[in-house]
Amino acid sequence: MKFPLALVTALILAVSASAKSDSTILTKTVTPEGAIIYTKNGLTLTLNNKSATFDTLVLRQRLVNTFFSVYPVLLSTFNPDATKHVVFNVDSAYDGVAYASRGQITFNPAWFVKHPDDIDVVTHETMHLVQAYTGRSPGWLTEGIADYVRFKFGVENIGWALPAFKETQKYTDAYRVTARFLAWLEAHVHQGIVVELNTALRTKTYTQNTWTELTKKTLDELWADYAKNPAL
Repeated sequence: MKFPLALVTALILAVSASAKSDSTILTKTVTPEGAIIYTKNGLTLTLNNKSATFDTLVLRQRLVNTFFSVYPVLLSTFNPDATKHVVFNVDSAYDGVAYASRGQITFNPAWFVKHPDDIDVVTHETMHLVQAYTGRSPGWLTEGIADYVRFKFGVENIGWALPAFKETQKYTDAYRVTARFLAWLEAHVHQGIVVELNTALRTKTYTQNTWTELTKKTLDELWADYAKNPAL
C-alpha cells in the first residue's frame, strides 16, 4: 500500500520530534551495587552514596538538578569536548567540602547538612571538570575561574557572594577574590576574557604575556586599574 508523500513526511517528523523530546527526559536506573545512574541530553551522571545519613530525598535531587541545569551551559561555553560521563561520590569519610578529579566529584555530606543551600558547590566543582587542564596551571587562576563561573552561572548562590574589594587583597588570592577581579575585567576591560583565559590554560598556551595579548596591559597594570576603581 502506498501512502501519500505528505503523510509519510508527517510521520517521519512526528517520530523525529518524539525522539528529540525523549532525549530531554531525565531517566534514572539503579545498579545492583546501589549506584543511581541519571541520563539526559547525552549526559550521564552516576551518583554513589556512601553515607547512611545523607538526605537522599532532598539533597540528592538538588545535586542532580543542579548538575543537569549547569553542566550543559558550561560545556557549550567553555569546553564542548569535556567529559559527558560524570560521577558524584557522596562520602562521609571525606572531611573537606568537595573536590573534582578525572571525571569524578567527591562531596562531604556533613557539609550539606550544615549548609543545605550551598548547592552551587556543584557549579564550582563541575567547572573543574570542564577546565580539564593538564600540566602546570596557576592554581589561583584555576580556582578564580571556577568561582567566577559560580558567580555567573550559579543557580542559587544563597549565602555566597563575591567579596568587597580591599587594599590588602592580591589577584593571587584565588577563589572569590580572583573571581571578582575577573568579573571586573569582563565588565570594564575585555568581555569574553574568562573564556579566552580558560582556552589558553586548557591548550597549554597560557603565559604571563597572555594578559597583555588580550588587554594590551600587564596583569599588574590591570590589577592597579582595578584597585583604583573596583566597582562592578
